[in-house]
Amino acid sequence: MIHEIDHQNEQLAKEIQEIQQAAYRIEAELMGFDGIPQLYEAVHEIQNSPETFIGYSIERLQGVVSYRVKQGIVDIHRLVVDPDHFRKGIGKQLIAYLLERYKGYEFMVSTGTANKPAIALYQANGFRELRVFEVAPGVHCTQFSLSN
Repeated sequence: MIHEIDHQNEQLAKEIQEIQQAAYRIEAELMGFDGIPQLYEAVHEIQNSPETFIGYSIERLQGVVSYRVKQGIVDIHRLVVDPDHFRKGIGKQLIAYLLERYKGYEFMVSTGTANKPAIALYQANGFRELRVFEVAPGVHCTQFSLSN
């Protein structure tokens, strides 16, 4: 169900791209901002990413979280769920997997301030708001942290 993904594999990178484009289109609508970098990320960029990718699959890939670990901090770069599988607990399970895998680490993540479902997910898992910052005129993101 939850497993590390070989994102350098072209087919898997295409699957990641499809899910993240669908998910980030929805976030872009919520934010009123279509400048989310992963919305336009090419397959080769995913393949060359230095991030670690974890996937949630039942028959096919349904959700992905990617992150980097540096100096005791797990920096979550993306958490996306196929919109056909929203509200099934996939994001929650991916976060729980990371929290278990990296006990004792600090976690950092940012999301669009208008993305209430993502904010609720992070807060439900104990993440605390650190700051709100502007990414474009009138468009804000919220950064969260968690000491695990």
